[in-house]
Amino acid sequence: MNTSHGPLRRKPVSAVLAQNDADHLDAAHPGLAKKLTATDLVGFGVGLVIGTGIFTLTGVQAKNAAGPAVVLSFLIAGIVALLAALCYAELASSVPTAGSAYTYAYTTIGELFAWIIAWDLILEFALAASVVARGWSGYLQSALGLSPTFFGEDSIVNLGAAGITLVLGAIAALGITETKWVTNVLVVIKVSVCLFIIGVGAFFVRVENWSPFVPPAQPAPESSVGSWLTMPLWQAVTGATPSVFGASGVVAAAAVVFFAFGGFEVLANLGEETRDPGRDMPRGLIGALAVCTALYIGVSLVVTGMVHYTQLSEGAPLADAFDHVGLHWAGSLIGIAAVAGLTSVILVALVGLGRVGFALARDGLLPARFGQVHPRWRTPVGVTVGATLVVALLAAFVPLGALAEMVSIGTLFAFFIVSIAVVVLRRTAPDMHRPFRVPFSPVVPLASAALCLGLMSSLVVETWLRFVVWFVVGLAIYFGYGIRHSRLARAASDESVRA
Repeated sequence: MNTSHGPLRRKPVSAVLAQNDADHLDAAHPGLAKKLTATDLVGFGVGLVIGTGIFTLTGVQAKNAAGPAVVLSFLIAGIVALLAALCYAELASSVPTAGSAYTYAYTTIGELFAWIIAWDLILEFALAASVVARGWSGYLQSALGLSPTFFGEDSIVNLGAAGITLVLGAIAALGITETKWVTNVLVVIKVSVCLFIIGVGAFFVRVENWSPFVPPAQPAPESSVGSWLTMPLWQAVTGATPSVFGASGVVAAAAVVFFAFGGFEVLANLGEETRDPGRDMPRGLIGALAVCTALYIGVSLVVTGMVHYTQLSEGAPLADAFDHVGLHWAGSLIGIAAVAGLTSVILVALVGLGRVGFALARDGLLPARFGQVHPRWRTPVGVTVGATLVVALLAAFVPLGALAEMVSIGTLFAFFIVSIAVVVLRRTAPDMHRPFRVPFSPVVPLASAALCLGLMSSLVVETWLRFVVWFVVGLAIYFGYGIRHSRLARAASDESVRA
C-alpha cells in the first residue's frame, strides 16, 4: 500500500479514492454524507472568507501601511489566492477527500510533510475561529452595552466568545445540511450589506481622498523599529531600513490582508460531501474567491474615497466612514453585517477543523475515536466537539488579536504545498483522471508557490518564530505517536511479519 518506508512513505491516490468509496458504501460505519452542490460551496467559501478582514483590516492597513493603495494590496492578495485556488481545484476535483492539502501532500511528498500540513491547517482554523469569536463578542458588547467583564477584548473571561463557539460547534456537529443553511442565511446578510456599502458609499466618494493613491515611502514609526522581531523577514535578512507606504508598504499590507482570503481552502475539505466534486469543486472554489475579491476591492476603494486614509478608524473603519458623511444610521447595518460575517467564519472554521481531524484519525495519525462518524448526523462528531471545546477555551481566556498574522502564514504555507503538489502529481501520476486541470502548468503552480513565499517573507520575524515553535510541538506529536500508528506503518509492519 505504501510506496516508501518511514516518515516519507506516500499514500497512493488510488488508495485515497478506494477508501472514500469504501466509507460511502459501508452501511455499518457510513462515511460523510454527499449533499453539497457548487452553489453550497460558494456559500461556504464566502461565509468563511468575508469576515474580520474586510471589517477591520481595511482601516488598519490603509492608515498604517498602504494608504488608498490598500486596494492594490487586496488585488495582489486576491491574485495569489486565485492561483492557489486553481491548484486546489485540480487536486480537489481529482482527489475529493476530507483532508484537502493534507491528503495531497500525503500522496506526493510523504507522510511527515502531510502531518506538517495538517498541523498547519489546525493552527489556521483554530486561531481563525478563536480570533473571530473574540471579535464577535466585542461587536455584541458594543451594540448591546453588555458587561465588559464577560464580553469584549477587555473581559476577564470572555463568555461571549466561548458561548458563540459552543453554539456554532453544536450546529457543525448536527449535520452538514444544517450548517449549510445557517451559513447561506448569514452570507446573504453580509453580502447584501457589502453591496450597500459600495452602492451608497459611491455617492460620497471624493476623488481628492485618493491622492496620493500610493503615498511615498517613509521610515517606519520608531515603535516598530525598536526590535528586529517586528520587522518583515525580508528586511531583517537583507538589513533594509524598515519603511511603510510606497511599493513595500503595499506588498507588506498584502501579506497581512491575505488573512482576509484565508479559509476558502476549507472547501477542499468538503470534497467527500460534494455530490459531483469533479464539476462542483472548481466552480465552488473559483466562484467563492471571485465574489470575495470583487467585494473586497469595491469596499476598500469606496471607503478610502469617502474618508482620507489618515483619518480612517482602525477599529471600525466602515461604520466610521459613513459617520464622516453624516449617515450615522448606516453603522447599525454594518454592525449587523459584521456580526453575520463573524458568525459564519467561526462556523465554517469549526467544520474545517472537524474534517482535518477526521482525515488524520482515519489514517491512524490520531487515535481512531477522533474519526468516528455519527450514524445519523453523518458528521465527525468526536473531533468536532473536541475542537469546539479547545477553541472555546482559547477564545475565553487568550487575547489572540496579535496572532492574526499566524493565520496568514499558515494559509500561505498550505497554499505553497498545494501548488508544489500539483507539479509533483503531474509527474508521478500523469494518467490520473483530472476533471479540472490548472492552465499553463507548471508555470501557474510554480508562480503560485513563489508568490506565496514572497508574501510570507513580508510577515514579521516574530510570526515566523511562533510558526516554528508550533511545528516543533507538531513534530513531537508525530514522532511520539503518528509515525508508529499510521495505517501505512501498520501495513508495512504486517508485510514484514508475512515475509
